[in-house]
Formats: sequence, structure tokens, C-alpha cells
Amino acid sequence: MPSGKLLRRGMVALVCAAFLAHSVHLIRLAFIDSLENAAYDVRLRLTAPGGIDDRVIIADIDEKSLAEIGHWPWNRGVLADLMNSLFDHYNVKTVGFDVVFAEPDTDQGVSAMRELASGSLKNNSSYQRAWKKIEKELDYDKQFSDSFVGHKVVTGFVFDQADPETLNDLPEPVGELPENLHGVLPLAQPPGYTGNLKVLQDTAWSGGFFDNPTLDSDGVFRRVPVIQEFNGKLYNSLAFGLLRAALDDPPIDLIMDNSGSYPFIDAIKVGDDEIPLAPLAAVLVPYRGKSYSFPYFSVSDIIEKRIDKSELEGRIVLLGTSAPGLKDQRTTPFESSYPGVEVHANLVAGMLDGNIKRQPGWVIAVEFFMLLLISITLGILNNRLEPMRSLIITVAVVAALLIFNMWAWNKNLVLPIVSPLLLTIIIFIIQSLWGFFAEARNKRQLATLFGQYIPPELVEEMAETPNKIDISGESRELTVLFSDVRGFTTISEGLDPHELTTLMNEMLTPMTHVIHEHRGTIDKYMGDAIMAFWGAPLADQQHARHALDAAMDMIKALPKINERFSERGWPEINIGVGLNTGNMSVGNMGSEFRMAYTVMGDAVNLGSRLESLTKQYGVNIIVSEFTRAAVPEYAYRELDRVRVKGKEEPVAIYQPIGPANELEAGTLTRLERFHEALELYRNQKWDEAEHEINQISRESDRYKIYNIYLERIATFRANPPGENWDGVFTHTSK
Repeated sequence: MPSGKLLRRGMVALVCAAFLAHSVHLIRLAFIDSLENAAYDVRLRLTAPGGIDDRVIIADIDEKSLAEIGHWPWNRGVLADLMNSLFDHYNVKTVGFDVVFAEPDTDQGVSAMRELASGSLKNNSSYQRAWKKIEKELDYDKQFSDSFVGHKVVTGFVFDQADPETLNDLPEPVGELPENLHGVLPLAQPPGYTGNLKVLQDTAWSGGFFDNPTLDSDGVFRRVPVIQEFNGKLYNSLAFGLLRAALDDPPIDLIMDNSGSYPFIDAIKVGDDEIPLAPLAAVLVPYRGKSYSFPYFSVSDIIEKRIDKSELEGRIVLLGTSAPGLKDQRTTPFESSYPGVEVHANLVAGMLDGNIKRQPGWVIAVEFFMLLLISITLGILNNRLEPMRSLIITVAVVAALLIFNMWAWNKNLVLPIVSPLLLTIIIFIIQSLWGFFAEARNKRQLATLFGQYIPPELVEEMAETPNKIDISGESRELTVLFSDVRGFTTISEGLDPHELTTLMNEMLTPMTHVIHEHRGTIDKYMGDAIMAFWGAPLADQQHARHALDAAMDMIKALPKINERFSERGWPEINIGVGLNTGNMSVGNMGSEFRMAYTVMGDAVNLGSRLESLTKQYGVNIIVSEFTRAAVPEYAYRELDRVRVKGKEEPVAIYQPIGPANELEAGTLTRLERFHEALELYRNQKWDEAEHEINQISRESDRYKIYNIYLERIATFRANPPGENWDGVFTHTSK
């Protein structure tokens, strides 16, 4: 196999191996991950349902609330009023906090009064009695905590993925792993956390984390874990906690996949429903669209009961903020500044609908086998097909991948799309570019090898099918042409060397153009002679016709050449041309010092002999019976049956007159009568042959061939050749 093909296949194999290694996480190609994320975002935006889902409400700490209530953080009494309004007036189903309350309420006035009661006025009975009357009213944390009692309130807390420090209490876990699975499952396992005050967490229904350890490298919120492991115990996310609270805390169960070398969580069962999980027990956020896909109500309006009761009754409520100054903005596939609280809202709504997309662990195997199939199929096919067919197959594969991927997407299954698409395109590009450069290289090589022999357009044709070009040597039916200038020795003696060189160039150049125009290959120039052939290196089914057309046009080109010669004071020239068709050896021949693409064989030698006979028969072109048989559409004048020097077998030789359908009827009739005269001659009917030839010569131009046969008839009449005479004339000179 040529080294070029090995190198191309090696490049394709290397690319395929890199993609396969990426798919099984042996290596990570960051640009593929980035493109895969971008492709996920595009699909998400294209298929997002849009609209507003009013099952989940955002209690918004917005600019209006901040203006009416004051700067955040508010004292917990305000938040207690909010809870009382939501549950007691609006009868909401459940409330979740996208906020953590890690520190006690620090109202400066209350703190000052508390310090006085325990300090300088400790013994002041009047102050102490007054303080005890109002202490509970001013304990805003207690008021806030009391507002949770009997209601489904889900607090928010934060796991710290780096710092092992813990602050306050965690809510009750949703489950506990067997000891043998501690730290084994592919879950986020944070070392620390920041929880809510104990007084708040003790009265809350449950709690959930709102940190995101599965944030993608580009900072985009595409997935959020629903559970994390801390000290062998499982804690749910804020959105998952809200879902469970809204459904009256149904039991949960982890659905494990133990088919691989290590177990992982494939889904989590909530009551009778399953929520599919991606790696690290994350769910892909089912965004409805851009921000404000859920109703937002100002906290101040809720507290003051300015909203129609029907707008909130029975709803799931999330307390969060859209105010830019509070810095709870997230980057999502839809917007670079998206309220973080709405990420949780999308999750709750998606889990309620069972509209969570799946990205199970076995997707890795699917990606690997897709890439393997593409590598094998396209790596082999594109290497063998021409560019257009390779392009069609590549486009078909790309279309099939897109259709299959979108079908899976609509079935809530997320499959990789970038790696198979990119591999398909890269294989095509490598094959195409390699083919382009290889073709350019082949053209240069062919131009170097054949540019001096054949016209550029044939080099272009050869470059399209270089595998069909064999220069090593083969036997093939070809047609060879020899041409020679009559009386060249005399012409050359009258010119100085410079003039002779110029004359030769002026003669050979137009003759070469004629040969090239008829798809001929120049073999060599031999002084004033030209040797050319047809049918190699590029196969030509019409090689004999093209050679004969070229010979006729070479004769037609002489008047213009001689006109230019006359203007320069040079003598006129005439040429003789010999053509023969037959099997010849063709290939690159020579020595290690010099090679030439040429033809050899008896058929070549015969062509040379025929050219030398043109002067004897007084014609410009002589073709053999083999060329005549190969171009039956021409009309010919049979000249003779001869034995040329070096050959025992006789051969019939002809003068081509022109395409039969272009000749006048009289010309064709005279040719037929001449051929009848030849039959009379070969049958030794001398008188009848002589009479017919004389009659033909009187009716047309007197050709030398007529005189030749009249002289032979006179000779044979005096000296009969005998009964076994075959009519063949033997030439003893070249």
C-alpha cells in the first residue's frame, strides 16, 4: 500500500482513537465538552414549551418590596407576617426559602434593650417587668419560627464543597446509606455546611440545599443535584424538598444500576413516580423558557394582601429575589442573568410533570459504539469513494444523527450529538483535504512526467483517475504516427544554425498543437521528425480515429506554416506521415540516468516504414490496413500490398482521402474504379488494368500512384511474374 494512503488512514485512526478515548473518559477534549454544552442549550431553547406555569409562585424580594419594607435583610417579624399571610390568608400549599437564616435576628434596638435587661438594669424591677411583657413580641426569630408550625415550610441551606466547617443544624435526612456504601456512590460528598438556626429548623417541615456542585465549567446552570451525601446520610435539594412537601412526603427509594464495575444511582422513586438522574444524582433543569416563566408577586403586596386570593391559593411558593443588588442571578441556557429562585421553580414544575430528561450512565456506551461505528464505516467508505459520493454519504450520516438525536431528545433521553457529528465531519475533511492535496500532488507528478508529451487537459483527466494510469510497462493496442520533413538535409544546408533552430521550432510547435488537440502523446522529436502515439497513457477507444484526424490536420496546417516561412525567406516544407495501429509495448523506459515514456514493438516499426514510403508513392499520408480497419468511416485509396524491410508478412497500405460522408460522389466512384483496376492488375489482366487507370487519370488529377502502376504493368507485360504471384511489392530499403 502506498505510504500516502497509510498516512491518511493513520491520521483518521488517530482522530477516531482520540474521540473514543474521550467518550469513555480516558481523556477529556475540552472543546468537545464546550460544543456539547452549546448543542444541549440549542436543543433546549428549540423545544422549550414557553408560557407561564402558575402552579409555582415566586414571592419576590424585589425593588418594590425593598423600597416599602427597607433594605435586606429584614427583621424576622416581617418574614413571620409574610408566612402568616401566605398560609392563613392565601392558603398556599407549601413555601420554600431560597435563603439561609444562619444568624439570629440582629435588630439593634431589641439588642440594646436585651443588654440593659441583663446588665445595668438587671436589678430594676420595673424595667424587668416591662421587658418580660414585650420580650416575646420582640423575639422575631421565635415569631418567625412559630409561623412555621403546622405548615409545610422547607428551609434552604448550603453545603460547602471545600470547607469542613459546619454551622447550625441540618434538617432531617431523607435517607441513610448502608455503611458499606458510605462514600462509594457517585454523589456529591461535601465536608461542611451552613444551616439554619436551630429554632427555625426545628419547626420547619423539612429543608433542602440550594448549592450546585454540578455546575458546568462554563458556569451555566444546566443540572442540579437532588441529593447529596453527608456522613453517610442523604439530604435532598430545595426543589426536591418542596416537591415532596407538596405531595405529603411520599417515601423515596434509590433505583440503583449495578451493571457496571461500580454502582450508580439511575433514578430516584418518589411514591409511584420516578425521577431520572444524571451523573452525581443531578437532574437536568427543564427550563420552560426565559425568565419570568412563573408568576412573580412582590413580598410587600403579599404581606399587605393586595393580591387576589385566587392567584396564590393552593400554590407552591418560593421565596427568592429578582433584585439585581441582592446578587442571586444565574447564567442559564436562556439568559446570562436569570433569577436563581426560578431555577428551583423550573425543577419543581418539571418534576411534577414527570418532564425530566434522562442522561443515564449507559449513555457513555452508546456514545462509544456510535463513534466506533462511524470510525469503521466512514473510515473505510470515504477512503474508497470519490469526493461527491463521500459528501453525499457524509450528509446522509449527519442527517441521520440529527434525526435520531432529536427523536431521543423528544423521548426525554439526552444523547451526545457533537462528538459523532464532529467525528463524521472531521473524517470527511481529512479524506477530502487529503484527496485534494493528493490530487494536486498527482497532477504535479503527472505534469512532470507527461507534461512534455500530452496536453494539459489530458493531464487533468489523468489526475481524476490516477489509479488507471500505469507507467510501469504494458502491452496495449495503440496507434503510432511518424512524420518527417521531405528534403530536410537540403533545407538545413542553406540555413545557419540559429535560423535552422528557429525554423524547426516554428514547424514543430504548430504540429505539436495539432497532435495535442487530437489527444495525442508526443513520444519524441528526432531532428525534423515527430513520433507520437494515441491510446496511452490515457485509454482512448477512438485512438485510431484521433490519430488519423491529427495526420490530416497536420497536412492542412502546412500552407499557413509555409506562408510564415515565405515571409522570412525560408524554403517551403512538405511532410510525410505514416500511421499504424496494433499492439505495442508502452511505458517508462530507459536507464537510471534517464527515463522516457515511449512505445516499442513491430507495430511501431511498421509505422516508421510507412512514413518512409510516402515519398515513393507520392502521397502525404500512408496508413496500414490495421488503421484502415479501425477507422472505417474514412474513404481510402489502396496504394499497394507491400513487404517492408524487416517484415516477411505483407501488409496493405492506404492513402486516407477523408470522411466518406464528406466526399463528393465522383471522388468515391473514382476510388472504387481504381480499386477495381488494382484487382485487374493483381489478376494479371494488364490491358484492362492499364485502360482503367488511364481512364481514371484523364478524369482527375494525375497522381504518382497511377504512373507507378502503369510502369509496373509495362514491366510485367514484358516479364510476367508467374502464376503464383501474390501481387505484393517488396521494399528493400527503410
